[in-house]
Amino acid sequence: MPDPVLVTGGAGFIGSHACVELVRAGYEVTVVDNLVNSRRSVIERAARVAGRPIAFAQGDVRDGDFLESVLRTRRYAAVVHFAGLKAVGESVSEPLRYWDNNVAGTLTLLAAMDATGVRRIVFSSSATVYGQSAAMPLAEDAPLAPANPYGRTKLAVERILRDLAGAGRGWKAVLLRYFNPVGAHESGMIGEDPEGVPNNLFPYVARVAAGRLERLPVFGDDYPTPDGTGVRDYIHVVDLAAGHVAALAAIDALPAAVAVNLGTGRGYSVLEAIAAFERAAGRKVPFRVEPRRAGDVAVSYADASLAAQLLGWRAERDLDCMCRDAWRWQQWRAAHEAEI
Repeated sequence: MPDPVLVTGGAGFIGSHACVELVRAGYEVTVVDNLVNSRRSVIERAARVAGRPIAFAQGDVRDGDFLESVLRTRRYAAVVHFAGLKAVGESVSEPLRYWDNNVAGTLTLLAAMDATGVRRIVFSSSATVYGQSAAMPLAEDAPLAPANPYGRTKLAVERILRDLAGAGRGWKAVLLRYFNPVGAHESGMIGEDPEGVPNNLFPYVARVAAGRLERLPVFGDDYPTPDGTGVRDYIHVVDLAAGHVAALAAIDALPAAVAVNLGTGRGYSVLEAIAAFERAAGRKVPFRVEPRRAGDVAVSYADASLAAQLLGWRAERDLDCMCRDAWRWQQWRAAHEAEI
């Protein structure tokens, strides 16, 4: 029998791709999602891509009774926890909302897991826990100094999980610090599709390329970088999803709580990313430089060697592949509007 795994936030961008990779790796997947920033149809399309059903329960991770009821339906081997809010700029203007969703929601989830004896968790953390650092690439032992409320909520959850793992009650936690997930599944059937105006670079670039938005805002061209725009470690979302499968496979052999970077180890500027997307789409992406965005840092890219050592994982897809797959998703979405 395949191991049952509960995936919170599994209808989201990263969560849906992780569901596909988990199913393909032989896990029996159940998704919990409140659908505030996602759609039910994503689960159905992910199941079609994966070739097997994905169970779904609609509800909020801040609802302890609901979570316990789901966790008691079968003997779950682990929880993969994606559910949470993720926009840096929004977290600056709405910090209470972020602490409530990301931290209070995780506390409620952990209490439900503890009550039902499920004590393995793979947590969706973020490279924003590092903040601005002069030393690149960022290794897991770099100073932790998040520059925005979003990053501070991720670090708070990491500390909670370390405390829990240190309590001697059998908890195991892998804290996956993502760099910048982009791209889409190669099928074109699932991808990043935020509600309203996107907060992240790639979905905004894609919508401009598709003619759905007029131009891209580039937040700052006066950073201390080669072309003045922010530099980030962009990682293909399918590579990122594979990292979760690797973390689950290795969790029992790892320390009780361990943080692991998931990135490529290569930084690209905003302008380089735009140029790569223009190559993939075969069209220009108009942009306008605007003032820096609160909470953003100049440069961030990973030292991903620990992931290779502990998880046997490495990113395989380059920036051009990320852009091609993201553009394929935009084209599929435009042709299947009624299914979205």
